[in-house]
Amino acid sequence: MARQAPQHSSDARLRASLWLVLERYWRQVRARPWMAALALLLPGIGNVFVFYVPPLAIARLLTMLAHDAQPSVQQLAGPVLLLSASWLGGEALWRLSSWLLARVEFHAISALYIEAMDELFAKDVGFFHENFAGSLTKRVLGYARRFEDVFDTSAMSITGNVLPVTFACVVLWRFSPWLILVLLSMLAVTFVIVRPLVRRRHALVRIREDASTALAGHVADSITNAETVRAFAREPEEATIHAKNVRDYTTKMLRSWDYQNTRVDIVTSPLYVAANTLGLIAALTLGRGHGIGIEPVFLTFSYFATATRVVWEFNRIYRVLETSLTDAAQFTELLLEPPAIVDANPVEPFKPQDTSVRFESVRFAYGTRKPLFDGFGLTIGAGEKVGLVGRSGGGKTTLTRLLLRFSDIQGGAITIGGQNIARIAQASLRDFIAVVPQEPAMFHRSITDNIRFGRPSASDAEVRRAAEMAHASEFIESMPEGYDTLVGERGVKLSGGQRQRIAIARAILKDAPILVLDEATSALDSESEKHIQQALWTLMKGRTAIVIAHRLSTVRRMDRLVVLEGGHIAEQGRHEELLASRGQYAALWEHQSGGFLQETVE
Repeated sequence: MARQAPQHSSDARLRASLWLVLERYWRQVRARPWMAALALLLPGIGNVFVFYVPPLAIARLLTMLAHDAQPSVQQLAGPVLLLSASWLGGEALWRLSSWLLARVEFHAISALYIEAMDELFAKDVGFFHENFAGSLTKRVLGYARRFEDVFDTSAMSITGNVLPVTFACVVLWRFSPWLILVLLSMLAVTFVIVRPLVRRRHALVRIREDASTALAGHVADSITNAETVRAFAREPEEATIHAKNVRDYTTKMLRSWDYQNTRVDIVTSPLYVAANTLGLIAALTLGRGHGIGIEPVFLTFSYFATATRVVWEFNRIYRVLETSLTDAAQFTELLLEPPAIVDANPVEPFKPQDTSVRFESVRFAYGTRKPLFDGFGLTIGAGEKVGLVGRSGGGKTTLTRLLLRFSDIQGGAITIGGQNIARIAQASLRDFIAVVPQEPAMFHRSITDNIRFGRPSASDAEVRRAAEMAHASEFIESMPEGYDTLVGERGVKLSGGQRQRIAIARAILKDAPILVLDEATSALDSESEKHIQQALWTLMKGRTAIVIAHRLSTVRRMDRLVVLEGGHIAEQGRHEELLASRGQYAALWEHQSGGFLQETVE
């Protein structure tokens, strides 16, 4: 029993994600009900005109010829005109339905692409640490793009078959209800026999799509880290992993195809033949027993041959819907778990009294680990510059992530200007804080775009002024395309120091009341650091600043230094006071070599 539980859980998640796909797709259909309804119905009506009305005309012609070897032109004109008019009308309806389908799908796919990104941005930062970028990209694209396959199949293959079969039943009813009973019985029998087979195939498709996602994730991961792969000469190992993933995916793909060919198709093919044979036998039996003429026999066979195509197409229709919805469900499965960090309901307007920051009896642990902070307290006054120092693992960066609500605390409170940050909108909170991380993120866009990310409404002149303050203008202007230079994915065309200067320019441009600097000058040479320290001091003037540094010389001028050790404040004070106290900070200062902390080996 224990082995079955994960499978049941997986099946339940799959069903839930599939229903969520259908609900989201149906929402897009309801957004344009009349256009969508016509797009769904017109292909079926067109099929009636093209495939079901012409046999009526031909049957009439056959009846005429059977009774009169030389019918008049006037007698022949009616059926011939009916035949041509129905074909032309059907073609016109198909063209109109294609035009409507394109517009419904255009609006729906656009909305779904936007919706997917909105859903991802609602996730907490930890979510992106747990998922490959390539895998997420595949899921987002599949979620929106697959709407086209689902809606096309619904219009062209489902209503495109249901409406004509209904029309055929109405016509055949005139001759005998038994004809309809035979037709519908064969369709029902096909459904009953094939249903368990396609359910099994659905499980194989699910396994195949999971393997496809893993393949895409590894490809994206390897490409993103191509420089590291080359630096360690690990191309053979990455190629081996890729080949393993390819074999896994293609094996599962072949298994689903073989199941289709050896199980499902082998069953549906005889059923298709049997349905048409029974239809012909029923028509001939009625003809002999009731003296029915050529017309009903011809119509019965013609309609059975056309209507029972759904027996053959049933598997194809199901396969398309199955593959499309399973692919789309790869994304909606991510939505089954709500975001870990959400805004309060309702949120309070963000109106802080000042820029002071307080950590009040904060308790926080990563997952099920021992709490890093337990009853932690720290007050940073408005306009105060505080340096957080200490060995790695003390909780310095975690404090700033909690302040930004990248993670939520399990107890206590964090306030800005006396207002609890858990009760305000995340966007309002983060607008109030400018961050320069140790490893700045760069977009594969121009330098101007990367700096302007700090404040999208900034003018070109403001962007250049921020770059000058960050001492980035010198290297930017030396580039062939200057501020229009593309920095490459993750900024690979720039050095570490250049990326940090652009990140500092971005923070300068944002001009936020609170600054968080996490080793903001760690990748700079001594000369550049000297200039940027001046720019940062200018930027910090009148603002609350939290500065993390391992290089103690960069924070010695702070208003206060807080030494963190294992999630606790070991000591705090000004640089001179801490040196005089001969405590942990003094020991760290003495152990520096070239301005960096030496990590002790435990």
